[in-house]
Amino acid sequence: MSWLTKVRNSLSRVTKRDTPDNLWTKCPSCSEMLFTKEYEENLSVCPRCEHHGRIGADARFAQLLDEGFTILPSPKVAEDPLKFRDSKKYPDRLKAARAANPHPDALTNAAGAIDGHRVVLGVQDFAFMGGSMGMAVGEAFVAGAEEAIRTKSPYVICTAAGGARMQEGILSLMQMPKTTVATRRLKAAGLPYVVVLTDPTTGGVTASYAMLGDVQIAEPGCLIGFAGQRVIQDTIREKLPPGFQRAEYLHAHGIIDMVVHRKDLKATLATVLDFLAPAKAA
Repeated sequence: MSWLTKVRNSLSRVTKRDTPDNLWTKCPSCSEMLFTKEYEENLSVCPRCEHHGRIGADARFAQLLDEGFTILPSPKVAEDPLKFRDSKKYPDRLKAARAANPHPDALTNAAGAIDGHRVVLGVQDFAFMGGSMGMAVGEAFVAGAEEAIRTKSPYVICTAAGGARMQEGILSLMQMPKTTVATRRLKAAGLPYVVVLTDPTTGGVTASYAMLGDVQIAEPGCLIGFAGQRVIQDTIREKLPPGFQRAEYLHAHGIIDMVVHRKDLKATLATVLDFLAPAKAA
């Protein structure tokens, strides 16, 4: 036995401590390593570069609504009407998405208040199949609008989507006129419809209800567009300007009304509702 083996065997063994896998979060913009707890306490905004991270529906509800809000039931729709299959069956993709997310599809509504203003708040979660718009999302949007009309409340929607859900084909594209009609019903009822665009909001969602708000608010740096930048550039054969399809560029060109930091979003929505719907919940 060598002396090195003797020394090694004489040392006390220290059991490796288990370290949680989610202790650190890497900022996707500046690559700074952040304590997950501190990152979440900062509303999932990087303290170094101010990058606004993507958050789920429950976190968004907690940030924007007063205590005591109620999650509204999700409408039931026909699943896999086209019997679609790519590398996986569509029902298997839905099952996996539901196992990884707290809500049954990409859009969830809640009834509550923002600084005392009664609202119905809808939130799209990009973590659920890229926030894609299928029949369930269309039905949820209409259900949210109908609840707002029933309770005479503004409807506020936080969008985040890669576009229409390809597994539902033309049925997903039909949600564009369907949701557009719902926004017209809100207008006819004299109720505010406010859109908060978050990263990313693209495709058929941008081409329908995401750009039809009475007031359009966006989070800093979020991607907003219909077709992808590369597709546009290849089509028009011109180099696109820096920051094209980002919130600040759209604001500078009058497409959206304001860009608001996440920490100021609730107060800004309350101010908007003060102007559009001054009556507060009893």
